[in-house]
This record gives sequence, structure tokens and C-alpha cells, in this order.
Amino acid sequence: MRAVAHPTRLALLEALNQRDPLTATEAAEMIGESPTNCAFHLRTLAKYGFVEEAGGGPGRRRPWRLKHIGFVVDDSEGETETAHAAEALAKLLWETWLGRVSTVNARRSEFKGPWQQVTSGTENVAYVTPEEAQQLNAELRQLLDRYRERLEEPSRRPTGSLPVEMVLFTYPLEATRPEA
Repeated sequence: MRAVAHPTRLALLEALNQRDPLTATEAAEMIGESPTNCAFHLRTLAKYGFVEEAGGGPGRRRPWRLKHIGFVVDDSEGETETAHAAEALAKLLWETWLGRVSTVNARRSEFKGPWQQVTSGTENVAYVTPEEAQQLNAELRQLLDRYRERLEEPSRRPTGSLPVEMVLFTYPLEATRPEA
């Protein structure tokens, strides 16, 4: 988890999710880092099994690809080093997602036609037990998995499709109230 709990490494994984394979130079252009820095972080991600060299690059060109798509973070272990790493990763992910939402909201009027219509936010409240909330999240992930093959196989992406991020936050509404 510590390997991923770094903004540059997380950005590299996301870049590879959008365009795989990528060289350090190509990734640097996408995420706004130097090629040297990207190469270092790609090697670190490879060390921990997140990416691998794709091979087949001419000359010094070293393309990288994801070894697998996505990962699961279990931060339910209590006060262990793993729990602290999971907490740091969760904090980074939430900050990243919330920052994107803010950016998109500020730019939404720039979108044209149907992309403006589908760029939206949805808020729902449901009275559920923790087990029911867990089941609901699992069912929503299963629904979204219908489109997973398009991440793994770019040839399956329909003409005109773009990567769309959907972020689901689940939390007790009481946690948003000021403490007494």
C-alpha cells in the first residue's frame, strides 16, 4: 500500500489505466512530471507488482503496462502498520477524487452537448445497516464491471467513448454533523 500511497505513483497507475502501454516520457507528458521521476516511480511500482515492462520498445524506449486493473484496500486491521498505510492511501484517494470533482464542477459549462448532460452529481440517502451498505456497494461495483473489459482491451471501446470516472462515497450521514 505504501507503494501506491504517493501522488505520482497513483497518477501513473491512472495514466496506464487510460493508455497502456506508456513509456516514462509519455507518462510524464500526461501527468506533468519529469520522465526521470516517472521512470523511478514506475520501477517502484514494478517492484511491488503493480506494473511491468511491456517489452517491444525500439532502442531505449521502455514501455510499461499494468499487471492488473484496480486494487482493494483493507484498512480494518486496527493500529497496525498496514492500517496506517491504508489510512494514508485512503486520504490521498479521497483528496484526489474531491479535487477532481471541484475541478470538473468549475469547468462543467465548457462541456458540450451530451457530455454536459451526463456530467452530474447524485446524492442519495438510505437507511441501511452496515451489512446492507456493503451489499449495495458490491452490487454497484458489479454493475460497473460491465464496462471493465474496455479498460483491459482498448479495441472494445466504442467510437466516441471517453474514460468516465464515477466515484461513490459511503458514510454515515451523522459523521457530517458538527460534534456536540
